[in-house]
Amino acid sequence: MRLLLVEDDTLLGEGIRAGLAQAGFAVDWVKDGEQARAALESEPYALMVLDLGLPRLSGEEVLRRLRGKNSSLPVLILTARDTVADRVKGLDAGADDYLVKPFDLDELTARLRALLRRSGGRAAPLITHGALSVDPAAHAVALDGQPVELSPKEFAVLLHLLENAGRVRSREQLEQSLYAWGEEVESNAVEVHIHHLRKKLGSELIRTLRGVGYMIDKP
Repeated sequence: MRLLLVEDDTLLGEGIRAGLAQAGFAVDWVKDGEQARAALESEPYALMVLDLGLPRLSGEEVLRRLRGKNSSLPVLILTARDTVADRVKGLDAGADDYLVKPFDLDELTARLRALLRRSGGRAAPLITHGALSVDPAAHAVALDGQPVELSPKEFAVLLHLLENAGRVRSREQLEQSLYAWGEEVESNAVEVHIHHLRKKLGSELIRTLRGVGYMIDKP
């Protein structure tokens, strides 16, 4: 899943980006509110992690403008502002969650997974599709109860298709969900990942709609 990180502290931002990338997120990182506004207008994101005390444009203003456009993008505020009044203000401004610095990276990733579940209308932590079971937290996949080893990108493709079951996803949409800024994308990367998934999970799981994209049918 592709995520926008808005954090002006360089050291902290580097650590968060590395940790979230390790957890399987494709992270675009910007350091001020204007960059965040521009990124939100040009890229499709599944989540945003937003600091409040930002240069050029405050986090509150970024959030206000986002919600003013009726965007339902899940937003987690990550800030040093720790009073109850601050948390109430942030949540009432349209944030979906609020985490105070200093924080534990495992808690941050767990909260982000919870936001993804809620935004996808899914309550259970495991995703099941017939004989297939996927645990996003553990990055674990099982078929008929037997573990299946997937590369990080293969797992990301599978998760994206499962969370959009019943909807066609184009190659461009898959690329946008898989790769952050600066990552090299080979022209046939998506096709290669799909090919490997079919070999490991069965040829009928992922359907190709020629000239349109790929999809997993609803269970």
